[in-house]
Amino acid sequence: MIIAPSLLACDFANLESEIKKVSVPGAPWIHVDVMDGHFVPNLTLGAPIVKKIREKTDLFLDCHLMVTDPHRYFEPFAEAGADMITFHAEATVPFRKTDKTLAELKKYDVKRGMAISPDTNLDMLTDYLKELDMVLLMAVYPGFGGQQFMDNVLDKARALREMVSVDFYIETDGGINMSTIAKAAEAGINVFVAGTAVFAAENPGQAVQNLLKEAQL
Repeated sequence: MIIAPSLLACDFANLESEIKKVSVPGAPWIHVDVMDGHFVPNLTLGAPIVKKIREKTDLFLDCHLMVTDPHRYFEPFAEAGADMITFHAEATVPFRKTDKTLAELKKYDVKRGMAISPDTNLDMLTDYLKELDMVLLMAVYPGFGGQQFMDNVLDKARALREMVSVDFYIETDGGINMSTIAKAAEAGINVFVAGTAVFAAENPGQAVQNLLKEAQL
């Protein structure tokens, strides 16, 4: 079980100190939400910021690209120090075929992830599972933090878990907190992106530990 604190909910003016707050056992990853203002309406950070983050931490950088034409960004994020690059299956259609996008990602020394939004069927990515290290199942509509967890992700997670090995990463993003993490874990999810539930807590490090404990029950 991995908790991946999402920087989308942190204090961007104090990134280094915010990352240190969540550098605790159980949270070996940092989730970096990258939005382009086109694929999703919001706009967040880019590869230069990831490069600076890389200089300040050895944590696994889990970069979630919510962008149009994701293949254009693989090289800059890989060079900036991303450990995992995840792109949206929906962003590859109809502009660029998914298999070509994945082939482009395979050129770089990073782990590979593919994400789908709440309304997207698993069929869109199942042909690519052998080439992926992770699938990200969005439990909210991408683009904004603080949304409520959508339970339809649970059936997707159960179905996906039957298709992959026990150590394959199934990640969910959106609405993870003390009320939702246990049912997500029961459905087969093993990487939990948590933003508000961690960074809005009085003690973010303790919040991570509490979430991890709840997931393991």
